[in-house]
Amino acid sequence: MDSGKRSFLKATTATALAWHAGMAAAQGKAFKVGLILPMTGPFASTGRQIENGVRLYMAQFGDKVAGRQVEIVLKDDTGVPDITKRLAQELVINDKVDVLAGFGLTPLALATAPVATQAKTPMVIMAAATSIITEASPYIIRTSMTLPQVTLGVAEWAPKNGIKKVVSLVTDYGPGIDAEKTFRERFLLNGGQLLAEIRVPLRNPDYAPFLQKVRDLKPDALFVFVPAGAGTALLKQFSERGLDKAGIKLIGEGSVADDEILNDMGDVALGLVTSHPYSASHNSPANKKFVEAYMKQSKGIRPNFFGVAAYDGMRVIYEAVKATKGQGSGEALVSAMKGQIFESPRGPIYIDAQTRDIVQDVYIRRVERINGQLYNTEFDVIKGVKDPGKSGK
Repeated sequence: MDSGKRSFLKATTATALAWHAGMAAAQGKAFKVGLILPMTGPFASTGRQIENGVRLYMAQFGDKVAGRQVEIVLKDDTGVPDITKRLAQELVINDKVDVLAGFGLTPLALATAPVATQAKTPMVIMAAATSIITEASPYIIRTSMTLPQVTLGVAEWAPKNGIKKVVSLVTDYGPGIDAEKTFRERFLLNGGQLLAEIRVPLRNPDYAPFLQKVRDLKPDALFVFVPAGAGTALLKQFSERGLDKAGIKLIGEGSVADDEILNDMGDVALGLVTSHPYSASHNSPANKKFVEAYMKQSKGIRPNFFGVAAYDGMRVIYEAVKATKGQGSGEALVSAMKGQIFESPRGPIYIDAQTRDIVQDVYIRRVERINGQLYNTEFDVIKGVKDPGKSGK
């Protein structure tokens, strides 16, 4: 054998050994997911739902993937953006997490986006729903929803079902403004009349004075968006102010009829029509299994949209680790997350490869009492809805 061939074989063998050594090192190292959630404070229910969804996926599919031990590093940001950003920095620098995930509110996700970009760390959004979030970093993937995407349904349904004059009432931050804009555009396009647009504060809102204004305007319906968990207070004051007795219907984006707290709302919620990508009563074998397992995992708490978005988010992470054979990081993981298509408990979904945002079915639902329990019963569906602001991108 001549010296050239020997040198080539030595180089090839060294490269192969280095590759196998690198792969073994990667597989021997824990795959860390930095989960940043509001576990205390006014949005703690969102954090609890997401944590339960994450833990359920791992309980069902194991805590190892592609030879890597999966480790969740959970941090409580209390719903404060500055804290979220600091925790993300600590998770990346000190804990050396492979993925950041969670993000219960839009301001929390936007505060973290520069950290993900600088560290080249994938960031999986399991809740925050403002349209622009995925544009804030090329490392962001979303498994939840956008407000324009899910508001379309009720904006299309209302004018076709005798609702011609509406007042809108939304929480004054990114998702609420998105919902307001989308509802306005679609409702007016379909011949509706918008009498007023009202915005209420994100923290500790008192709906009573705003609802009195709505009653004075005498619309056919009030369109609402409030964060998950705030619906009980809104519906209570809606009833106390007599809007239901005045014949004003209540319609909205589905967060107002949050599955976790729906039973606490009482009869005032009956007949509430909303559009949303998920209901605990979604009639599919996959969802029935998911709800049963989730309620066992959570000790009786009914899953809401965030629970299923977190469950799906973990699937996206696991499949990306598998696709990169346990050694992918940064851009390789993001690339493996793009384009994933699968059957979720909510129905078919996929991650759009261009926008890194979720595409999913949106259901029109009505609150009904079934076997003594309140549920969002789906009665219509819009298939494969993209975020309308990104549909042409």
